[in-house]
Amino acid sequence: MTITELAPPVGEPLTLAETKAHLRVDLSADDTLITGLIRTVREHLERATGLALLTRTFRMYLDIWPSSRVIQIGRGPVQTIESVTVYDAAGLPQEIDVSGFVLDGQARPARLVLPKQPAPGQAINGIEIDFSAGFGSTGTDVPDTLKRAMLLHAALLYEFRGAVCPDSQPAAVPAGYDRLIAPFRRREL
Repeated sequence: MTITELAPPVGEPLTLAETKAHLRVDLSADDTLITGLIRTVREHLERATGLALLTRTFRMYLDIWPSSRVIQIGRGPVQTIESVTVYDAAGLPQEIDVSGFVLDGQARPARLVLPKQPAPGQAINGIEIDFSAGFGSTGTDVPDTLKRAMLLHAALLYEFRGAVCPDSQPAAVPAGYDRLIAPFRRREL
């Protein structure tokens, strides 16, 4: 299974103003740097948890349907299933009717059961599922605990901005960060 983001988020969960307030920065000289740090800490948090903080559209690729008929979606929380496409042996797409599907978008990972699962004719990435995932369209929809973790992380990166080159960011996470995001991490056996 591979998941790609079809469009980046429209904004960020943290605003420049609230991040600057947390950092106690009044001048605008570092606005570009702080804006970049906001994006960096969001991306890091999303990778660590499998969450999409702000709602956007993703595409999941499968080679075959799972034998249990339950499709696990590794990005969440899943809001909607946009489309399901199966490719035949000639590589031609066939959109599947998804009416009657069952979605548990809040589960970790989200679970989807489709009424029909026609076999793909293409050996690799023969199935595409487009879905939207995220807590909402603005930062106010994101849980405060996750925003607090992002602010702590941004503060650490800002404090040590000259010690680690930008290509190596994020170099570290602050104390307490892991405890804040722990309830949102995926649990796997």
